[in-house]
Amino acid sequence: MKILAIDTATEACSAALYLDGVCTQRYALAPRQHAELILGMCAELLAEAGVGLKALDSLAFGRGPGAFTGLRIAAGVIQGMAWANALPVVPVSSLAALSYGAWREHGHEKLMAAIDARIHEVYWGCYECNESGVMLVGEEQVCAAANTLLPAGQGWVGIGSGWAAYEAELSRHSGAHCIDYRGDVFPQAQDIARLAASAFSRGEAVSAEQALPVYIRDNVAKKKKDQR
Repeated sequence: MKILAIDTATEACSAALYLDGVCTQRYALAPRQHAELILGMCAELLAEAGVGLKALDSLAFGRGPGAFTGLRIAAGVIQGMAWANALPVVPVSSLAALSYGAWREHGHEKLMAAIDARIHEVYWGCYECNESGVMLVGEEQVCAAANTLLPAGQGWVGIGSGWAAYEAELSRHSGAHCIDYRGDVFPQAQDIARLAASAFSRGEAVSAEQALPVYIRDNVAKKKKDQR
């Protein structure tokens, strides 16, 4: 299976090429430089592997939640590639990729993922991870750090920029649920690629026009408007 994945949902910018279980990546912590870097990263990976876009089985991208501009960049790049080369796309949650990366690197199986959403809020999701992939516990949301939905039980590890931005609030709110946290990590395209490979095998790829960002904040605003 051959998948090219990208992520520009946070301060980090990355691209990864998944070739039959082996993944190579380009990664840079480069705020506001995503549009300048991402296409070059993709071109380097494909050139080094000697693989053309038309030889791929699918594309994948971090669909969010995350920075609005970053999500639009990723979706635009992926849609352009998909349309030009008649390729399907696998959208992957940025919070799921963040959690899967923590499991892959450190073996943490219960993750409370938080990405800084600015204006004193976080993008939040709790995931259980293992060799089979990730499973969302509850739902993804955007809210104040003190209002996040907490999972049952203990032994959870906090992960993501939201923990760095709102350390005191999240630590106090999560209490005994959380045994540790790391705020200096971001989603990576290599984890999006790995999750996308499993999703593609399950038939979860979509067409280019369906490869859309998931902002969550817009969804919440719409729900509140509909309830009036």
